[in-house]
Amino acid sequence: MIAFTQRIRLAVADDHPLVVLAIERLIANVQNIEIVCRAQDSTGLVEALEKQECDVVIMDFYMPGGEYGDGIDLIKYIVEHHPESAIVVLSMTRDADLIARALDAGANAVVSKQDRLELIYVAIVTVLAHEDYPGPSVRILLADANSANRVDLIRQKLTRRELDVIARYARGGNVTEIARELGRSVKTISAQKCAAMRKLDLSTDAELYRFAFDSGLVQAQMLGA
Repeated sequence: MIAFTQRIRLAVADDHPLVVLAIERLIANVQNIEIVCRAQDSTGLVEALEKQECDVVIMDFYMPGGEYGDGIDLIKYIVEHHPESAIVVLSMTRDADLIARALDAGANAVVSKQDRLELIYVAIVTVLAHEDYPGPSVRILLADANSANRVDLIRQKLTRRELDVIARYARGGNVTEIARELGRSVKTISAQKCAAMRKLDLSTDAELYRFAFDSGLVQAQMLGA
């Protein structure tokens, strides 16, 4: 682990004492990083931040019962009143939209509690370098959600038949084979393929292949989504 040349002050807030203890043990092995305040809810965290400046706040997303709320509300409060503190959020949520909102609200890092504990240290180093850090599980969750959103957008633009045709084409079928499989004429299939590409602003088959896989369209079709 990196030894920092200047003292880094951490605030840790989590309503589970074992989580705080685990973070304490992790940080104990790092030179020049010190936990200067601990809290179990937003009330304790805000009171501590008013007394002691912190470089990084590590906070659980859900900490009910505090005067300043939790989750998005607490992130916004810290950003507004303690902008000098970077925010690392710990969470068990699988709600990609909620995670995206937390990042938009001002969280600098979001780490899943299902990931390795050492990633909290990675998050600290990253946010101190003024970069955002979504942990591995969070990145996968956001990527899957983005793919699903892109597929939904595609479905809004295309008819069901156009969608079926380009998905089959991207999986390796040609116009003649697709026409035979669907019981339609080659002319009809070709027209539907061209219409779909026009709506998606795609000019070549290479662009169509890349778009289908990058957007998750082919996988979604194979899963029957």
